[in-house]
Amino acid sequence: MKSDYLKYWRVVRYFIKVKYGLSTEELDMLLFLYSEQYFDNNKFKEFNNLLGWNKGRFLKLVREGWIEVFRKGQRGIKSVYCLSYKTKRVIKSIYNKLEGEEIPTSQTSNPMFAKNVSYSDKVYRNMIIEMNNFIKQQQRHFGK
Repeated sequence: MKSDYLKYWRVVRYFIKVKYGLSTEELDMLLFLYSEQYFDNNKFKEFNNLLGWNKGRFLKLVREGWIEVFRKGQRGIKSVYCLSYKTKRVIKSIYNKLEGEEIPTSQTSNPMFAKNVSYSDKVYRNMIIEMNNFIKQQQRHFGK
């Protein structure tokens, strides 16, 4: 079977951004840090240099609970950080959706299915419905 994980990447990414209030750059940063068990400010800056300039990105991610302090810095010792349980859960959810888990369509689980949403949200929710139907069809076809 060919690898086709990224077919719905744009839809999954949009859903995650809307649901959790993340920018594309913030999500990219969290995905980069996901494989790092622990990291310091230098590791953060290494990837941050590729993203659009935002001096406050690191502090925002800490303040919103996406990044946690693992070891507080002291004289001569740098602070060490890790991703929070919340972040790991969200990224695991991204991978699950790319591997065929449906995106929720209830208003409580997906803000795009509320009544007063933007035109973009309406377009994406139509694609989510189509994507979920495709996933269901694939599961029936392969007997999952």
